Amino acid sequence: MLLGSSAFACGEYIPRRFSGLGGNISPPLHWMKLPQGTNSLALILEDPDASKAFTHWLIYNIPSNRNSLPEAVPTEPNLPDGIRQGLNSAGEIGYTGPYPPPNRVHHYHFRLFALDTTLKLKAGCHQTDLLRAMEGHIIDQTDLTGLFVI
Repeated sequence: MLLGSSAFACGEYIPRRFSGLGGNISPPLHWMKLPQGTNSLALILEDPDASKAFTHWLIYNIPSNRNSLPEAVPTEPNLPDGIRQGLNSAGEIGYTGPYPPPNRVHHYHFRLFALDTTLKLKAGCHQTDLLRAMEGHIIDQTDLTGLFVI
């Protein structure tokens, strides 16, 4: 399973327009080589370098017939095709971009999970709820890491 972005490569810097200093919009993402039996996908974006790990995005119930998310996914709890978004660490629905303290490079992990089910989880959930719902249903996962510094 592979995850990528046309906006940045793994290990490279995330462009400013996707940060809290820019447009604060989600970057375009694409994936391929999903394992057999994948029913849906979930994506979690985290910054483990923050003093307390910060979750920037929870998006789940992405149908397995999709191979991408466009740039600037709306910050709505319920999206077309049954896609749902949860609460990030800022207490907001959807994506919130990188905004680390000055002069410290932070690593942003886009983790994509292939699941054998569609989650029976309402929109607006917390990360703990999402992780609990995914337990026993993860077929595979992959990671795309981007960097950001002010």
